[in-house]
Amino acid sequence: MKSKLFVPASRPELFAKALAGEAEAISLDLEDAVAESRKAQARAAVTAFLQSDAALRTRKTLIVRVNAIETPHFAHDMAAVVRPGLRLINLPKIESAAQVHAAAAVLAQVERAHGLRHPIGLLLNIETPRALRMAADLALSEPRVRGLQLGLGDLFEPLGIERRGTAAVAQALFAVRLAAGEAGIAAYDAAFADIHDIDGFRAEAELSRRLGFQGKSCIHPSQVAVANAVYRPSDSEIAQARKVLDAARVADAQGMGAYLVDAKMVDKPFVARAQAIVDSARALDLPP
Repeated sequence: MKSKLFVPASRPELFAKALAGEAEAISLDLEDAVAESRKAQARAAVTAFLQSDAALRTRKTLIVRVNAIETPHFAHDMAAVVRPGLRLINLPKIESAAQVHAAAAVLAQVERAHGLRHPIGLLLNIETPRALRMAADLALSEPRVRGLQLGLGDLFEPLGIERRGTAAVAQALFAVRLAAGEAGIAAYDAAFADIHDIDGFRAEAELSRRLGFQGKSCIHPSQVAVANAVYRPSDSEIAQARKVLDAARVADAQGMGAYLVDAKMVDKPFVARAQAIVDSARALDLPP
C-alpha cells in the first residue's frame, strides 16, 4: 500500500469517488472524522458500501478505522463492518497487547457469526508515547497484526513536539520501523495534515521511504500521486536489484556467501532486499 486514502465515514458521497481514484487502499474512518452524534449513521453507510458490488469487485485494499476498543462504539463498529471484501481493521489508541488480544477475539467472533472464511487483519496505530515504547510487543502480540501505522499528529501535539523537527520525526519513524521489522510486518507512515504543503508531505514520505516504510497515509486525493511516486521503486533501483539477484545466483552456484557487485559487498540481507524490490516491481507490472 504505497498510498492509503482516509475517507470520513460520515461522507458516503465520497466513497465511490475514492474507490475510482489512484489510492491503493481506502480507509473509511469511523473514529476521529465522525462526530459523536453521527456515529450510528456513519457506521450504517460503511456497512452499505462494503456490501455494494463496487466494493466487492475492487482490487484495492479496503480498511475501516473503528473507534477505540474502550469506547461503546467499538463492538457496534465491529459487528457492522466485518464483511466480505474488508481486508484490514485499523485499531486506534492501542497501547497494550491485551487490547490487541481483545480486539482479535471480537473480530474472530464476528467473522464466525458472518460466515467469513478469510481472516481479516489488524493494522495498529502507534500514536501515543506508550504505544511507541511498546511498539514491538504490539506488533508481535497477534498473528492477525499485519502492520503498524504511525500517527505523528496524535503523538507529537500533546507533547508540544514540533512536527518540522526532522530529528524527532526520524526517531519516531525509526522506532516503528524496527518494531515492525522484528515482527516481520509492514510499517506505514503518518498522515500529513497540511494538504497545501505538498513539499512537506513529499519530504516526510521520502524520509520514511529511506527508512523502509511501505507507504503513507493521505487525507486528500492531491497527496495520493506523490505517495505513489515516492514509494514506487525507481528504474535504477530495479535494475540494480536484478543485477544483485543475477550475481547471487552465480555466487550460490559457486558456493560463495559474500561477494562484490559494483565494488560493494553483498550477502544475504542485500539479496533479500533486492528480491523485495523486484517483487514490488513485478506486482506493479513495471518493465524489467
